[in-house]
Amino acid sequence: MVYIDPKKIGKKKTKLQTVFPSSAANYVVLDKEGTKPKGKKTGRKFQILSNSDIENVLNIAKKGLDFVIVEVKDWKIIPLENIIAKLHKIHTKIFAIARTPEEVRKMFSILEVGVDGVIFSTSSINEVREVMIYLGTKSFDMKPAKITEIKEVGDGERVCVDTASMLHKGEGMLIGSRSNFLFLVHNESVGSSFTSPRPFRVNAGAVHCYTLSPDGTTNYLSEVETGSEVLILNSKGKARRATVGRSKIERRPMLMIKATVGGETGGIIAQDAETIRFVKPNGQLVSVTHLKKGDTVMVHSKPATGRHFGMEVSDEYILEK
Repeated sequence: MVYIDPKKIGKKKTKLQTVFPSSAANYVVLDKEGTKPKGKKTGRKFQILSNSDIENVLNIAKKGLDFVIVEVKDWKIIPLENIIAKLHKIHTKIFAIARTPEEVRKMFSILEVGVDGVIFSTSSINEVREVMIYLGTKSFDMKPAKITEIKEVGDGERVCVDTASMLHKGEGMLIGSRSNFLFLVHNESVGSSFTSPRPFRVNAGAVHCYTLSPDGTTNYLSEVETGSEVLILNSKGKARRATVGRSKIERRPMLMIKATVGGETGGIIAQDAETIRFVKPNGQLVSVTHLKKGDTVMVHSKPATGRHFGMEVSDEYILEK
């Protein structure tokens, strides 16, 4: 959807819907005295400066508005929280006006529900691209890979990634020694007989291992730090973003694990401990200490391509062993 006069689009074929103070728009923004066109979604634009403005929005919306456009000047979070809480019950859509990519992201996450849409006012196509990266909800093709080798490899530095989010059963991070073959390493929400659950933590792997970032680049685990963003996936491959609160690098006994699927072989070096778990195709968890040759675990695998500072280079040959 775009906020634009439909006349400017003309007769060009497009799937874009328009929002504008025009009866020709798909979403018609009415003025105070405007009459409601038949068969169109209609709404009003409001500027929010106080609580009385919020009550005004609610009272007018109850009279039959399909959507409201709200512009909040200085304070943004609290007024939008109040608007979302009130209008969510009457099913009027809320479109908020944002002027930076950071504002766009914030508005979609307020009260977890978020606004229904953001009108992003910008003159920069790069800012539009930045917003798309912020909001990108990705899905990854997950495959069952067969374990072919398990070997103790002595001590090494492993990275514990503590996120600023609560992670659920079935979720973890994609980790691997090759950028095109990444294991789903489960979070520590389960705990064990000797440890309490840490539902924000992924004991990810050795410092050299790759993990995927939300923008599609890879990072070494050694580069992950407070404020970094990582991808959290479930066994179906649905991904969400999480912010790193802390990264802990400590020396521990390590295991090397290799697996194969579809002619591709990949590996990971992870801490040799019961709390590090992979995810089986049936959703059950298996600790690396109980893993056996022939077991199957969920991985994200694709044909190898080169990478330059984490960015994929599709036509460059690379062989990682």
